[in-house]
Amino acid sequence: MTLEHARGRLPERCAVMGIVNRTPDSFYDGGRMGLRENVDLAVAMIEQGADVLDVGGVKAGPGEPVEPDEEMRRSLPLIEELAALSEVPVSVETARPEVAAAALRAGAAIVNDVSALADVRLAEVCAEAGAGLVVMHHGGQLRGRPRHPRYRDVVVDVAAGLRELVATARAVGVPEMRIAIDPGLDFGKTTFHSLELVRRLDSIVALGYPVLVAPSRKDVVGETLGLPPEERLEGTLALVALSVAKGAAIVRVHDVGPAVRVVRMTEAVLGACRPAAAVRGLWD
Repeated sequence: MTLEHARGRLPERCAVMGIVNRTPDSFYDGGRMGLRENVDLAVAMIEQGADVLDVGGVKAGPGEPVEPDEEMRRSLPLIEELAALSEVPVSVETARPEVAAAALRAGAAIVNDVSALADVRLAEVCAEAGAGLVVMHHGGQLRGRPRHPRYRDVVVDVAAGLRELVATARAVGVPEMRIAIDPGLDFGKTTFHSLELVRRLDSIVALGYPVLVAPSRKDVVGETLGLPPEERLEGTLALVALSVAKGAAIVRVHDVGPAVRVVRMTEAVLGACRPAAAVRGLWD
């Protein structure tokens, strides 16, 4: 399963999505980079093997309100530059239809919505532009922290929520092949919930849509290992490998180079790709 988008389609293998934040309050890399530094970071990610770049102008978690004009001021110049310099598709992380429409005009090909289609016009924008759409289960957490989230069965309940999101998107004209789904690790979920979602990710994959998993340096890693964000790389890569093994189609990460190597190694073990240069024991 792969995701089609406004500039083509993602590869059949698991795609690596590089995170390029334009949010000064991001939990891990916020406030570190200006526009030129962001462009350089994105170019480095492309050189490391990124299949798609995800640009966001508003922190998905708790933070100060950001007006639409400010969100566009942060995101659009970067999207324009990245769309012009490379064939690697750009995704825009936004919940606002007007921002999504402007980003798609600027060259973005995918809309990554973490709001669970809080405004259904976002899906309508994608339908009109032929863009890919990622819908995420947020468990009621929209720019807030979860408080005692409860599920009868987190995997069953998340799957049901994702089915509803897909149905909403399709009802306004987004084709099936342009929709991907994200179980939303940490969003409206405890660490136990997020671990269970990775453990049983094949149940989400069974819904029949490309699955995006975004574990990068999140609290599911930090709380499991007792580590701050800057020390969560190895835990993130463990979740990347497990997600690929369970059938994820996209992994969203800050650290593209290490993730690409983990994804390819996992796929080789699964028989989904060939080694780059397998000569051991084959010489004369």
